[in-house]
Amino acid sequence: MEIEVAYALPEKQALLKVTVPEGCTVREAIVRSNIQAEFPGMDIDCSVVGIFSRKVTTDHVLKDGDRVEIYRPLIADPKEMRKQRALAKNKPD
Repeated sequence: MEIEVAYALPEKQALLKVTVPEGCTVREAIVRSNIQAEFPGMDIDCSVVGIFSRKVTTDHVLKDGDRVEIYRPLIADPKEMRKQRALAKNKPD
C-alpha cells in the first residue's frame, strides 16, 4: 500500500511517500517513513496524529492512500486567542 506521512514546523515541512504492508498501523508507518531523522526532536509517543485532519490513535490500521499527519502541540488556546483579538479590535484608542 502507498501512504504519506506529513509533519510541519513553521520553517520546515515534510510529506513523505511510504510503501507499507497491509495491516500497518499509524505508528509503524511513522517509524517506516524515518521522518524522525528530519525532525529529531519529534516524539511519536507524545504526538497527536490524524488521517486527513481526523484524529486517530497510533494503533489505527491504515488503508491505501491514507495521509498520516503528525500534529504539533498548540502553543495557545484558539478560543482564547480569538477572544483577545476581538477585545483588541474593539478597544477604544
